[in-house]
Amino acid sequence: MRYLVTLKVSAQPEEPPPADLMEAIFKLGQQATEAGALLDNSGLAPSAEGARVEVSGGRLTVTDGPFAEAKELISYALYEVKTKEEAVEWASRFVKLHRDLWPGWEGEADVLRLFGPEDFAPPA
Repeated sequence: MRYLVTLKVSAQPEEPPPADLMEAIFKLGQQATEAGALLDNSGLAPSAEGARVEVSGGRLTVTDGPFAEAKELISYALYEVKTKEEAVEWASRFVKLHRDLWPGWEGEADVLRLFGPEDFAPPA
């Protein structure tokens, strides 16, 4: 099963991420890749550089960022794992690195299963 993990930050120190955090993130990514779990990951540019496309009341609107949400979406990872619990474990390890190595950082990770062909009935 594939899972998309998104990371949102709600508070972070003004200084950039410490070098030991970045090194730990790199090592965790290597471990996940070597385990065959990590398919892709990347940081995301701030929402100020993005746009939102919305349909409401039959009208399509495009709004340039930044978006007003309190939590900024900052990265994602795509995992191929056997269970949701395994995806949650990888996400938890990533978030714990932030907690342990960057005091003052606060955020959350969403773990979302991606649909595959097996999730849809065959055409009649």
